[in-house]
Amino acid sequence: MPALNLCKKLDVPIILVSSKTRAEMGKLRLKLSISAPFISENGGGIFFPSKLLGDPLPGASLDKDLWKWSLGLPYSRLVGGLQEIRDELGLNIKGFSDMSIDEISRLTGLDREDSRLAGMREYDEPFIILDKRPLDREALFKAATRRGLTITEGGRFFHVQGKTNKGRAMEKLVSWYKEFRENIFSVALGDSPNDFPMLERADCPVLVRSQKDFSELNAKIPRLKITREMGPKGWNSAVLDILDNTESI
Repeated sequence: MPALNLCKKLDVPIILVSSKTRAEMGKLRLKLSISAPFISENGGGIFFPSKLLGDPLPGASLDKDLWKWSLGLPYSRLVGGLQEIRDELGLNIKGFSDMSIDEISRLTGLDREDSRLAGMREYDEPFIILDKRPLDREALFKAATRRGLTITEGGRFFHVQGKTNKGRAMEKLVSWYKEFRENIFSVALGDSPNDFPMLERADCPVLVRSQKDFSELNAKIPRLKITREMGPKGWNSAVLDILDNTESI
C-alpha cells in the first residue's frame, strides 16, 4: 500500500497486467481505487475507463462501462485447440472450462465468488497437467504453435492463448499514452515466465524475487533489477526506490 499510495499522490498510472479475468480485475481495481487502463488474461484484452484522457485505441468497442480492445483469440477457439492438443499428445489436461467452481476454488485458494469470476474467461484458458510422467514441454509448445496458439507457464497454471502476451499488450498501451503525454517511462514488475515479455520491453524491468531461479534473465535483460524481498514486499520496495530516484530517469 505505501507504494500504491505514493503512485497515486504523484499521478503515476498504475497499470494492472495479469492472467486474471476482466471480472476479477474489476473487483481488484475497485478495492485498490485504481482507475487507469488495465490488461487482462496475459495480454488478451486491454480495457479503458469510459471517461478517457484521450481516444481509445482503434478497434476498441464500448462494453458496459469500459472500452474493450481485444488482442486475443475467442475463448471457444482456445478451448477447442486445447482439446486437440490433449488428444494428440495423450495428456491428461484439465482446463478451467472443465472445472466446477469448487475445483477452481480448491486449486487457486479463492473463495467461491472469486472462483466464479476467475472462470469468466475471454482470451486465455488456464490448465493443469495431471500426468505423473515427465512432461515434454517442447512437444506441448510445438503442438500449440501448429494451431496458431501459444502456451505460457504462470506461477500455478499453464495458459493457452493466441499470439498475444503481456509484453505486446503493454507496448500497445504505452504507445497510446505517448499520444498525449510526453516523456513516458515504463516500469514493469513481474515474478513468473508469463511476465518476461513485459520485462523485456520495459524501460525499467524488475523481477520480483520468488522461490524459482530465473538467473538466466540477467543475460537476456541486462538492465534487469531483482528485488531482495519476495512478493508484495519486493514489489513495494522496488516501486518506492524507483520513485525516490526519478531524477535519474
